Amino acid sequence: MYGHPSHLLSETDARAAMAAYDRASLLVTPDLAATHLPLFLDGDRLIGHVARANPQWQAAPCDALVVMAGPEAYVSPNWYPSKAAHGRAVPTWNYVTVHVRGRLEIIDDPAALEDIVARLSARHEAAQAKPWTIEEAPRDYIDRLMAGIVGVALRIDTVHGKRKLSQDKGADDQAGVIAGLRGMDDPRESALADEMRATPGE
Repeated sequence: MYGHPSHLLSETDARAAMAAYDRASLLVTPDLAATHLPLFLDGDRLIGHVARANPQWQAAPCDALVVMAGPEAYVSPNWYPSKAAHGRAVPTWNYVTVHVRGRLEIIDDPAALEDIVARLSARHEAAQAKPWTIEEAPRDYIDRLMAGIVGVALRIDTVHGKRKLSQDKGADDQAGVIAGLRGMDDPRESALADEMRATPGE
């Protein structure tokens, strides 16, 4: 992964980010097909599922890349107080990402596949007042849907992370970016502002 040394994460920090950011793109060779899906970290594997009609899983076992996305947003040069002083400011894009390489495997055991669905649902339902569980749906309906998916597991070989959050800017410009992001009144920009506030500059 390319990046200024101050932007690159240690493996420990990259793994922590990987556990937090479950929105992912799975890329498989040789066709470089990509599938966007949620994944969860389970020991040395990232696990999720894809549609059985999706040909991507049929390449397994194979090498694969998972790109996990954290907060990201456009940064306007108007947010830098230094712009008023010297004008040397241009737009940029701030983001956090983790790239995970490994060996893609298939999970097609019905019980294991149902466990994947239950674990993903529990993770994403946690914020609901009354979290949905798989037991709430009719059994025949669940069985029919389960027949249409295949579990995928990336056995992790390498993890590389990058956190590009205006670390090269002075404290005033960083504060200006945080204020600008919060002023957009969008949860995505607010999440990036939170990430910036938690990340020390150079």
